[in-house]
Amino acid sequence: MTAMRIDGKLAVVTGGAVGIGRAIAQRLAAAGAEVVVADIDVAGGRRTRELIGSSARFMRVDMRDDAAVTDLMACQPQILVNNAGGGAVLRPCFPEASVERWSASLELNLRAPMLTTQLALSAMRASGGGAVVNVGSTAGLGFGPHVSPEYSAAKAALIRLTATLAPLAESHRVRVNCVVPDWVATPRGLRERAALPVAERGPALVPLETLTAAVVRFVEDESLAGRVVLLDRGVRPRFLD
Repeated sequence: MTAMRIDGKLAVVTGGAVGIGRAIAQRLAAAGAEVVVADIDVAGGRRTRELIGSSARFMRVDMRDDAAVTDLMACQPQILVNNAGGGAVLRPCFPEASVERWSASLELNLRAPMLTTQLALSAMRASGGGAVVNVGSTAGLGFGPHVSPEYSAAKAALIRLTATLAPLAESHRVRVNCVVPDWVATPRGLRERAALPVAERGPALVPLETLTAAVVRFVEDESLAGRVVLLDRGVRPRFLD
């Protein structure tokens, strides 16, 4: 395996204010990256920056605002983690939700990572290559119903998008991969699981360490492009073909 070094690289982590994004930002910083934490949550973003220290900076960014996203990506990172997303718990959902409501979910969960990736390509290619890691969700897998059709559809599209971009590894030396976690053991996730009746809790949540390790592997392993790894509860990570 040839490995891309994280040490000394500039990384952008969207949705880095709390939870999964904060853990990823901390993991990349611990590996020697300079990290730009992007989020609409100012208090959380500043806290992530404080936890990391001088190798991090925070930018307030609404990922649905093209101008703000363009400003963010002007830093020309070699590593991009498209983690910003969410909204699956918001009600009402499609088809009861307004067009504006469900469109905002598609913009955040699909259009935003497409835009950041597009904006990153030229600089990554000029610098000799880069890595993009998309954060999907098990909501985007399978054929069953989901409480938020717009969220699950966006995540399904993000997973499929990742696979279609495998050729960028040859044309731009940019590898795009995707981690697809089930319910993750963030502080919020642990609180929500603990609030459930014991019979409804199911397997232990996916450890944050498992998720951040998958992100790091996708950044470092130059043999991986267009790949999707499933992080399910109670089982080992596995690649989806």
